[in-house]
Amino acid sequence: MSKENNTPVEKLFGSKTRTKLLGLFFENPDKSYYVREITRVIGEQINSVRRELLNLDSIGIIKNETYDNKVYYSANTKHPFCRPLIEMFSTKVDLAKDKDIRRGSWSDYTKPIKKYLKVLVVTNRQPMEEGIDLLIVGDDKTKKLSHWAEMIEKKKGKPLNYVIMSTDDFLYRQSVKDRYILDIFDMDISDIIDPDKLISGKE
Repeated sequence: MSKENNTPVEKLFGSKTRTKLLGLFFENPDKSYYVREITRVIGEQINSVRRELLNLDSIGIIKNETYDNKVYYSANTKHPFCRPLIEMFSTKVDLAKDKDIRRGSWSDYTKPIKKYLKVLVVTNRQPMEEGIDLLIVGDDKTKKLSHWAEMIEKKKGKPLNYVIMSTDDFLYRQSVKDRYILDIFDMDISDIIDPDKLISGKE
């Protein structure tokens, strides 16, 4: 592409691929992507994408985490330039919210554990409030769910009170109206992921 055809934003950042990456990450600051997924989304060559990811990562604009042998990249929401970049690129993010993980976004975070996870309940537990932050239901024999929960703790930057249950245990507790389960659903719920509709009486 000739310089004459570059958009003003591309001229500002000096690279079409870099501009597309910034747009992807800062229009979706609560999402993470692996390299081949990024190339499909922005429609650029993988070598160009890798080069620009290294550039952005080296200056701290984005960050990376390895999970299940894949490197996931996301916006560094703690970088001082994060807010200006969101304002520049985002057309849908509520700028009044400073949460790293926002309501309704957990389906993106659970992609790496999709085949192990049966139910996820996310609460808005306050620091001094009793209860849990996450109820995680599924197959944790290989510790995939445990490792994922640890990754989320790092992303949030603080310890989380989470519980991991097997599917059978959850269904049994639910069937006998176990007080522990009832108390969780009495909390302020931020998000629920329930692809198999295992939660009784919930949409």
